[in-house]
Amino acid sequence: MSRAGQPAEASDLIDIDELIAAYYDRRPDPSVAAQRVAFGTSGHRGSSLSSSFNEVHILATTQAIVDYRAAQGITGPLFLGRDTHGLSRPAERSAIEVLVANGIDVRADSRDAWVPTPALSHAILAYNRDRDEADPGRADGIVVTPSHNPPRDGGFKYNPPHGGPADTDATGWIADRANALIEANLEGVQRTRFADIVEGRVGTYDFRENYVADLADIIDIDAIRKAGVRIGADPLGGASVEYWALIAEKYGLDLTVVNPEVDPTWRFMTLDWDEKIRMDPSSPSAMAALVARRHEYDILTGNDADADRHGIVTPDGGLMNPNHYLAVAIDYLYAHRPNWRADAAVGKTLVSSMIIDRVVEALGRRLVEVPVGFKWFVPGLIDGSVAFGGEESAGASFLRFDGTVWTTDKDGILLCLLASEILAVTGKTPSQRYAELEAEYGSSAYQRVDAPATPEQKAALARLAPEAVTATELAGEPITAKLSHAPGNGAAIGGLKVQTAHAWFAARPSGTEDVYKLYAESLRGPEHLAEVQAEARAVVAAALGA
Repeated sequence: MSRAGQPAEASDLIDIDELIAAYYDRRPDPSVAAQRVAFGTSGHRGSSLSSSFNEVHILATTQAIVDYRAAQGITGPLFLGRDTHGLSRPAERSAIEVLVANGIDVRADSRDAWVPTPALSHAILAYNRDRDEADPGRADGIVVTPSHNPPRDGGFKYNPPHGGPADTDATGWIADRANALIEANLEGVQRTRFADIVEGRVGTYDFRENYVADLADIIDIDAIRKAGVRIGADPLGGASVEYWALIAEKYGLDLTVVNPEVDPTWRFMTLDWDEKIRMDPSSPSAMAALVARRHEYDILTGNDADADRHGIVTPDGGLMNPNHYLAVAIDYLYAHRPNWRADAAVGKTLVSSMIIDRVVEALGRRLVEVPVGFKWFVPGLIDGSVAFGGEESAGASFLRFDGTVWTTDKDGILLCLLASEILAVTGKTPSQRYAELEAEYGSSAYQRVDAPATPEQKAALARLAPEAVTATELAGEPITAKLSHAPGNGAAIGGLKVQTAHAWFAARPSGTEDVYKLYAESLRGPEHLAEVQAEARAVVAAALGA
């Protein structure tokens, strides 16, 4: 019997002392692929217990970032933050040792506390606001987080001066340089022992105060307060815990931090779908304890460890599907932000719901559909040509009231507050509004599943051409599009998407496991979705010659 959604037990918890000891004691073998520095869509991730996230990795990666910013002519300060994972503080200290030795102007949190990813992005953009793109004095940043990953993991992510996730050119360069330094036994890495760093050598910045004080420029907090919305915010043991407390205090909201506990073992969590501890606010299993309290508040919210993801719980609907909430957020924002550009587009990843397409069409706005990865929204958010960018994995950001950039990374705190604004202004919970959208556009059945694939099949899928799909119909409907590149920007999607009038599927190889991810949706209900999924597997198998 599955224990998903059940409280964690002592046997589920990691040994923090063992985790940290392994960070310092184990040395990665660069000849083993799994032990090399590898940047995914959100930085380098791994665990000290599997020799994939250790002191050597962070020393080398930090030096590689120093070398990269020098090659790019970046001379401004580097903002540095960490989340609540057990490996985050050791990795932050390792990074400081290298940054200080290289003479970098480091700006760490003034309270020596946790820094959400959106607060770091906000800090970079605030510093660079009046600086030209060619100004070498612009700031960049590092956030030490594996996001919603289990407690045994660590993560290390670089955000260049645009404030968002680094693109593949940057991360590829940094990873190659870091691995070369590891192979050279760290020769070329400059380092000052943390204990020898004199007071004042590391600069400080109040990430929390600056972020929270600015929220009135992007959220109608007065409306939330006047409506008396009863909010319950669960940081899920993550970096947003003290931010929510300050938001409640500063703005006089009826807001309760329902679980203020921070514990790197996450002993208070309920287990995720695979019986692992994972701080995923979009997972019904991980959010089970919060969903059980849905009738105690008007809006309940959850964030992951670095607060770049959001989860919305309502009394009438429970935990909202991320796609459903994105559709509601877009529907509401473009009708309640009159100072946004009239031609500002809506950005979504191509594995997000078709309901979003219908909403955008009804709004008379342009849809920009991009591959998976928030980095694709960065240019549009900066210049205001894209007012909202969202991913199906519960990550999004949008512009300030005046149409200027807020963050260029996902902001889970912002999207959680928006749910309360929607209720305060419209009198409807986001789930009630979504029910109206489905009544108008069709009932969405959406699912992502993993299917086995050999490394050779994964490689073939990643370079698959639309012409390889010979089918003309999908689940009884004519195929209207076969895509290997995103229509919004022409970038390769690393897989394939097939569309009909009322359904679609997309298949992408996993970057970490011998599986491919199959996303599918139907506006004709669960039975039709099952047909789409069955035929999608056959289409992919035929295209791969299996």
